[in-house]
Amino acid sequence: MAAGAGKCFLVTGPPGVGKTTLIMRVLESLKASNPSLKVQGFYTGEIRQGGQRVGFEVVTLDDRRAPLASINASSPESYRWPTVGRYKVDVASFEAIALPELQVRADTDLFVIDEVGKMELFSSSFFPAVLRILESNIPVLASIPAPKSGRDIPAVARLRNHPGATIFTLSPGVGEWN
Repeated sequence: MAAGAGKCFLVTGPPGVGKTTLIMRVLESLKASNPSLKVQGFYTGEIRQGGQRVGFEVVTLDDRRAPLASINASSPESYRWPTVGRYKVDVASFEAIALPELQVRADTDLFVIDEVGKMELFSSSFFPAVLRILESNIPVLASIPAPKSGRDIPAVARLRNHPGATIFTLSPGVGEWN
């Protein structure tokens, strides 16, 4: 069964606009008003050193963490990892922590997926897991990147055009989520 109207809430906007902050605030508010809410998923956080962003980590909603991407990856296997800009993406680390969080369970009330972006999509198992969630009819709160130069990542375009999707676009300086 496909997700009905209003079952897939997508937050989009340019990098650094506050997508993750907004999603986490919505989640906090939902949990405060409904403490028994069963939520699964993950968010992506920045790793900073000396005020500079040096990578990203994937964080489950129960605070388990694993590297997603880094400019400092220098292990022998990291030379074969895919890259996004200057970041090397640790697909195996991402999959080990994120994919179990995307398993559909009957008692789940909401999935949080931050984000469905280029780094995460290097995992060949990630987008099929997202599609299984959409087919489950369990509500989804997710972030997606804004199209770059008017071009969308095909998987992101598929989500954006999903019949059950409602899109919220954040703009710099509007709302001041950070």
